[in-house]
Amino acid sequence: MDLRICVPLGALFEDALEAMSRVGLPVDPLRDAGRRLIVQVPDGPTYITTRPSDVPTYVESGAADLGIVGRDVLLERQPDVYELADLGFGGCRMSWCTPDGDDPTAEAIERFGVVRVATKYINCAERFFEETGRKADIVKVNGSVELAPLVGLSDGIVDLVATGRTLRENGLVEREEIFASTARLIANRVSHKMQAPLMDDLVRHFEELRP
Repeated sequence: MDLRICVPLGALFEDALEAMSRVGLPVDPLRDAGRRLIVQVPDGPTYITTRPSDVPTYVESGAADLGIVGRDVLLERQPDVYELADLGFGGCRMSWCTPDGDDPTAEAIERFGVVRVATKYINCAERFFEETGRKADIVKVNGSVELAPLVGLSDGIVDLVATGRTLRENGLVEREEIFASTARLIANRVSHKMQAPLMDDLVRHFEELRP
């Protein structure tokens, strides 16, 4: 199988291995990869492992034929790739969150004409507030974004929420859900044209076994 598959490290990694295993892809070499970032399977695919935010870059450029990545990354990066399938795992949601108590959003806009937003998802946040007719001052934060409203850096945050535990532990609540996110299978456009039967067969298996 002459395919290069980009697999995200981190939260989606184990579920991605399970999904690939269920459709017949050999994943045991990935489990034993150690510090290797590229794993070549004899008579099988070549796996490329990287941080989730870089998966679309490798697929769009053609360094990988296929990739597994969260919908949140796709909506933030908007790469020129084919989205082939919703894999059904890694469920979470992008939300606008503020400190518990009275929602400060309307008051901030009424008093200052703008709401201050901390996030690492700058594009998603900008589109959300533009589409809802509100002006937002976006502050990029790469670390613990929950800290920003607690120290007065922002009125709230736009971030991924799964269980909501981190929000609760920091006195924050969800105010508005922006979109739901699950893991997606994406493909390089040229690779898909060249290997459409193989990729379409994989997609069919993924969809049949989707949770």
